Amino acid sequence: MDRNKLIMASLHDEQCDLVLKNAKVVNVFTGEIVDGDIAVSGGMIVGVGEYNSRNEVDIGGKYVAPGFINAHVHIESSMASPEVYSMEELRQGTTTIITDPHEIANVGGMTAISDILSAAERAAGNYYVMLPSCVPATPFEHSGAELSAKQLAYFRNDPHVIGLGEMMNVVGVLSGDREIMDKLDAFSGMVIDGHFPLGSGKELSAYISAGINTDHESITYEEAVEKMRAGLSVLVREGSASRNLDEIMTGIIENGNDTSSLAFCTDDKHLSDIRRHGTIRYNIKRSVELGLDPVKAIQIGTINAARIYGLRHIGAIACSYRADMVVLEDLKSFKVLDVYKDGKSIKSIPEPVPMKYSRALLNPINFAPLGDDAFKIPVKDKYSVIGIVDGQIITKKLEYTHEQLEAGLKDGSINKIAVVERHNATGFHAAGYIKGYGSIHGAIASTVAHDSHNIVVVGDNDSDMLKACEELRRIGGGYVIVSDGKTLGSLSLPLAGLVSLKSADDLIRELDEVIAAAKSLGVSEGIDPFITLSFMALPVIPEIRITDCGVFDVTKFCFV
Repeated sequence: MDRNKLIMASLHDEQCDLVLKNAKVVNVFTGEIVDGDIAVSGGMIVGVGEYNSRNEVDIGGKYVAPGFINAHVHIESSMASPEVYSMEELRQGTTTIITDPHEIANVGGMTAISDILSAAERAAGNYYVMLPSCVPATPFEHSGAELSAKQLAYFRNDPHVIGLGEMMNVVGVLSGDREIMDKLDAFSGMVIDGHFPLGSGKELSAYISAGINTDHESITYEEAVEKMRAGLSVLVREGSASRNLDEIMTGIIENGNDTSSLAFCTDDKHLSDIRRHGTIRYNIKRSVELGLDPVKAIQIGTINAARIYGLRHIGAIACSYRADMVVLEDLKSFKVLDVYKDGKSIKSIPEPVPMKYSRALLNPINFAPLGDDAFKIPVKDKYSVIGIVDGQIITKKLEYTHEQLEAGLKDGSINKIAVVERHNATGFHAAGYIKGYGSIHGAIASTVAHDSHNIVVVGDNDSDMLKACEELRRIGGGYVIVSDGKTLGSLSLPLAGLVSLKSADDLIRELDEVIAAAKSLGVSEGIDPFITLSFMALPVIPEIRITDCGVFDVTKFCFV
């Protein structure tokens, strides 16, 4: 940063590289809309007022807001490479993303993190990383890697690293587990993300006392406001499977709560959904539709997130802030007319060229042979069944007698679900039952299964489920749909079994096709066939899940 150049540009019009004329500037500090010109020099904003330059763009009275900030996202869930994802976010007005690469780290460990940090250098937008704290998430599953406090600390001083990612091991925190304490100590003084679904009371207080700063797992307004009262910054999530914004923001608006400790995030969102609706742009627009003041909604999507994560010079249109701006048609539709990154229109930014990723991360599908009876479940008097909750990633633990289970399997309301370890051919695999996914005929399988990313497969018959697993091996990981022994659709994700290396257009087209194929099998309305399925293997979100080791009761933290 050339301070003298910035000072001279603030004082003298001719020193400016760019002036956006006749703008309605959204001031996130005062909550006002201010008419004026925006002067830029060296990628920084040097003034708002009356400026002229040889390079002027007349905004024509349109609104200019700070570039949006996605406060918590797992890029791998979009299935796009970081370079492609960053460009897609930019087009939607998001100039800064704060990502936790724990998905790919669970597959590739330190190699994966190194590659992600290299990709951050090539990203078109601001790309910040929260180092994954829980690899694996729990000791009740097998992932492709384990990351210790010492290994994570190795990356602490990278310029893209701003803290420690979501601390999912709540039990480890509350019990003072030595390894968990070492990780928290290693990142003392930096932001530490939380992950405490349904956290409340003294346990929530104890969790925060460990040094946790944020949480993105609130489902209801009551949960969110309790966490806010306790001092947490609440990241309001709206993704493809977890849609919590309406519930939380409606309560915030009706009760008139202060919003300074709120930020917006997506957590997990498919690229096709991003293309259709946007990310933080959608969260802002939807909050305004619910009754929130537009400027306040923009504050939540910009300066709030910057302050929570200690990102100085980002999140506002003011002197000494980076010239990251989004030009909006109005503050109702929030239609994006143009986006400026460091004072340059993204229309002039070339399409990203994918980097070469480490060979160890390519096609990592390695599971032991599965016999015909691999998914056979012994007959019992009672069964614990995973119950899907519409629009959420929490589940309900449902109890069925043998007769009730047989009836559910017969009418299609219950399916079989299985998880297969796919990193080191350990032979671990387990099967159980799930309700609410849909009355499907065949099998749907994926190597995207949070957070250890083993194979997860659901179906109404073992033969198609086994066939789907073998098809995943053949394509190097991804999504597969099988019915009556035939593959109806597939999407290859060769990078760690999580990410495509194709362009956004090609990925979106293939994703839409494979989702349509899955829907044709009978997946319930309102269920994302793959993102919903991916969360069924995450043993840190209540109430019941399945890992490669068995069906797991999250509330009791034990296998059933």
